[in-house]
Amino acid sequence: MSIVITGNPGVGKHTIAKKIYKILNYEILDINKIALDTGAYEKNEDSIDVDVSKLKKNLKNKITKKTLIVGHLAPYVLTKSQVKKVIVLRKSPYKLISIYKKRKYPIEKIKENLESEILGIIAHDAIKKFGKSKTYQIDSTSDSSSKTIKKIRDILDKKIKSDEVDWLSQISEKNDLRKFFSY
Repeated sequence: MSIVITGNPGVGKHTIAKKIYKILNYEILDINKIALDTGAYEKNEDSIDVDVSKLKKNLKNKITKKTLIVGHLAPYVLTKSQVKKVIVLRKSPYKLISIYKKRKYPIEKIKENLESEILGIIAHDAIKKFGKSKTYQIDSTSDSSSKTIKKIRDILDKKIKSDEVDWLSQISEKNDLRKFFSY
């Protein structure tokens, strides 16, 4: 069974996956790369829309017991039986703003990704798809990558549980709802 590293853009999925690869010696399977390599997408003016059905089919035969699957689309293209553990990396929306600006994301994409992180959409969808017993959240905001790697190793060794991540309460307490949401 494979291990999945997922989360919103900018949370450190690929950086962490490359380091976990060196430890576990699992093959890295990048969901976005597979989508692009197999033509499971459609390019629009400002975005790339992935054909989830086509991507599911393309991934099916590529997953082995020693596969480290990386990508924000994991909850939408994998089945519960394909994964052993799912690590959802989470990062403070305050930190993600600067990451998205540095990547020169359009305002709409920044807003969409921040809202998704604040509401925990990928974490919610991963738990719903794979179950609570397989899904773990890690707050990677202030952790160095070595601390995040240690947390992942501890999760794989069944030594620790998920981090509690609740950005909505945090931004609400700071009275920053309007900063992140239009209402």
